[in-house]
Amino acid sequence: MEIGIGSRIKHKQFGVGVVVQVKTSAYIITFIESGSKVISREVENELEIIDATVASEDIVSLHDVEKCLAFILKQYADIQETVQIGSKWAGGSLILQPGDKSLKEKVIPMDAFFHKIVMIRDRMRTLEQRVNASKLTDDEKVNIQQYITRIYGSLTSFNVLFKSTQDYFVGDKAE
Repeated sequence: MEIGIGSRIKHKQFGVGVVVQVKTSAYIITFIESGSKVISREVENELEIIDATVASEDIVSLHDVEKCLAFILKQYADIQETVQIGSKWAGGSLILQPGDKSLKEKVIPMDAFFHKIVMIRDRMRTLEQRVNASKLTDDEKVNIQQYITRIYGSLTSFNVLFKSTQDYFVGDKAE
């Protein structure tokens, strides 16, 4: 039997308590003598049920809600996620040396350059989402999507700047 919110239980170490929250991996139980504790479901057999309350069949933890909300915001909002630059590039500079020796070189802080690359990536993702959500025909969407994929492929050279491979540009695998 699942332990629900309001169930009275007894724990060997903490004594008598009441389940105040049920999470996917743990119970939050307020004990009379020792206050609130998080008890993992893996040690559920250490709990003696004094008075059971049936668990709700629709248990959603705060963690689950946060993950869903983060996914929705990432998918549909123009909110930029934090992307880390590779540690070997942090604090570095990009030096543009003109072929004409009479011209001065241009030095760009690597962090500023990386920020521009991340903005391009995020705006490409937003463009892709808006194309997919548009009222264009499927053929038109596929045509535009092919261009977007090729743009991603052209930008894969900048993947060396990213700390995590999850943030990489990915083009057409066939190319």
